This record gives sequence, structure tokens and C-alpha cells, in this order.
Amino acid sequence: MIIANSFQIRYHSHLVGCYWLLAGNVVMVAYTPSALKAELHERGWRMTPQRETILTTFQNLPEGRHLSAEDLCEMLKEGDDPIGLSTIYRNLKLMSRMGILRELELAEGQKRYEINQPSPYHHHHLICVRCSKTVEFKNDSVLKVGAKTAEKSGYQLLDCQLAIHAVCPSCQRSILPT
Repeated sequence: MIIANSFQIRYHSHLVGCYWLLAGNVVMVAYTPSALKAELHERGWRMTPQRETILTTFQNLPEGRHLSAEDLCEMLKEGDDPIGLSTIYRNLKLMSRMGILRELELAEGQKRYEINQPSPYHHHHLICVRCSKTVEFKNDSVLKVGAKTAEKSGYQLLDCQLAIHAVCPSCQRSILPT
């Protein structure tokens, strides 16, 4: 029989994520609009229609899709829920601090966001420095090293990201003399 205990991780009395302790392993669980609403309420904030739209949009993205604030704004303009760019920036930053979204710097100076996937869907990124093509990959040893390092220093691991910057095969061919 596997016993699972639910708990929340707090940083300076703020809730930063909902987690399960499952067979001795910490596992992040996916956010629902009601979980986000409860967490926002606890911090004295409201669940606005814009926040719910942003969360739902990221949850419905195809795997491997990363959005910038501008991408999200354009996507929402095409639908029924346009949101201003400044509102999007504020909410992306908030949801990243809460651990709902991962803020990624996949290309120089280009922040992109994705839903913070619970284990075992945690992944890392291989990024071409010339064309910005990004490949997602999984590697449990990266997460294990991050968890061990955090634990050794008395930290509670919330996220562990590895971004490998390289030159993709296509770009290598274009820079080599023929």
C-alpha cells in the first residue's frame, strides 16, 4: 500500500506550490483553476478572468510549445478573450513566482513560458544558439542532482532546469564550407 500525504511549500509564509509526498518522493501536482483561486485568495489576491484564461491557455498548449508574453497576447487576440500586454506580463511573472509556470530563457534575451509540469513530465531544453530551435529532453539524473544539492544545503527544491546551448545540425551545415 502506498501512502501519499499532501502538503504545501511556503516561502516567507507564501504558498509556492502544491505537492504530494508519495513513497518518500516529493511530486508536484498540476494546478487547477480552483487551486489557483485558493492560493491567490490566501495571498489576498483575486482570481480574475484574465488569470484563469492565462492558466487555461497554458494547460491546453501542445507539448513542447513555449510562449512569450507577446505570443500569448496575439493568441488571445485571435480568440474571445483579449488581454492587454501589461496585464499578461504581470500575470506571467506572478504565476512564475507561484511555481505554476516556468520562466525560460531559451534564446538570448527572449523569455518564454510553459506550464510547470509535475513529475514525471519534468524536462530540460537543448537550444540552438543560431536559429533558436529547441528540443525538450528528460533526464532524471539532473533532477536527482538538483534535489540532492538542495537537500544537502537545507533547501527545498521547487524546480530544476537545465538549458544546453549548442548549434543544431542544420546550422552546422550552413556554416561549414562546401
